[in-house]
Amino acid sequence: MKFDHIGLVTNEKKDDENWVEATRVWVTNPKIHPFHVEWLRYEPDSPTSGPLREKAHVAYQVDNIETASRGLKVLLTPFEVGGFVRVGFYECQDGAIIELMQYLKDSNVWFDQKHEK
Repeated sequence: MKFDHIGLVTNEKKDDENWVEATRVWVTNPKIHPFHVEWLRYEPDSPTSGPLREKAHVAYQVDNIETASRGLKVLLTPFEVGGFVRVGFYECQDGAIIELMQYLKDSNVWFDQKHEK
């Protein structure tokens, strides 16, 4: 497991947001933030709810999501984002929210192209 980023929820529009249709959320690229922060701005009709939408999360790169997620409570089953990564969201027993990321390409890649809504 390797640290990737921390995700923080905001209601404020940020520069260079990318659209994630599966969760109806705008995200920024944590790879260009000096402290690896990803800002998430959910649309009101996002299907995402509960702790995932309300709390910060810490994301880790893993070789296999299914293996790395054993023993964790599933908040959002793995899905593909932008053609470059599979992600799944989990809650640890202590309440920490974790995103596991299985890159399909180079882990330095972020969206293949800008996604606008």
